[in-house]
Amino acid sequence: MTNDQYAKQMTNTILMIRPASFGFNEETAGSNAFQNRVTGNDLQDKAVAEFDAFVKALRDNGVNVIVIDDTVEPAKPDAIFPNNWVSFHENGDVVLYPMQAENRRLERREDIIRKLEEQFKVAHIIDLSRFETQDKFLEGTGSMVLDRVNKIAYACLSPRTDTDVLHTFCEHTGYKPVWFTAVDQNRQAIYHTNVLMTVAEKYVVICLDAIDDDDEAERVIDTIAESGKEIIALSFEQMNQFAGNMLEVKNDKGESLIIMSKTAWKSLSDEQKEVLESYSKPIYADIKTIEQTGGGSARCMMAEVFLPVLVDGQ
Repeated sequence: MTNDQYAKQMTNTILMIRPASFGFNEETAGSNAFQNRVTGNDLQDKAVAEFDAFVKALRDNGVNVIVIDDTVEPAKPDAIFPNNWVSFHENGDVVLYPMQAENRRLERREDIIRKLEEQFKVAHIIDLSRFETQDKFLEGTGSMVLDRVNKIAYACLSPRTDTDVLHTFCEHTGYKPVWFTAVDQNRQAIYHTNVLMTVAEKYVVICLDAIDDDDEAERVIDTIAESGKEIIALSFEQMNQFAGNMLEVKNDKGESLIIMSKTAWKSLSDEQKEVLESYSKPIYADIKTIEQTGGGSARCMMAEVFLPVLVDGQ
């Protein structure tokens, strides 16, 4: 498989959104089995505390984190998960995505892109949100897990991940789609691909048990093998602890870090930890409130910024 000589799998720059009205999202609960109806007046305060501690851990380990505050109005309970509505690419493309829940569409903010333009070059904005009028969705790097070097977009189909939008993304960006269906142990469709798999530079963390169809599973395994990456297989239980929801980034020294939640790290076996540590330095944060209420974990909170850096304002 030919690598894109210009592409990188890792970036050291991450966009994160500090929440203003974090909480249980009624509009997304129907398709996200990882959400729990947690109540209490302190959810927002707990989420902010977890968020700030997570950002500090990333910065302490040499990651460049751009933090932008969520706007108070209108209320956006899932704004803490920006990777679903936007992705930033090395050629200067910014892609905006169609979101299933109407209140999540409010998360798309032009001012955030304008803010990034102060430091980075934005060449084109590819707006796929028009598919919302057809009830077709593709929720960013939640719906797709990207092998950026080999230009492969892995995607498990669900109410939030539509093949038409997936193919349109691939036509615009030159990615090859590798789609499949995946279910949890209760036979419910897994809502986002990044819940069950992580693609890093030299390895893939994946819950293969979730891919029911043997032919689809074989296609995924063969594609990973052709890309030269080692497979680290997860159980259903580990997937349920968000062990599939990792992200590889690099620090300011160019070293590989693998980012996940404390819940995910604790679910791994000693052998799995050893394999991960042979490739990357693990960084994990306690984000239990965010995970349990929002149904998303560490990877969902980070939008990778691959845009070209401006030099002398150009």
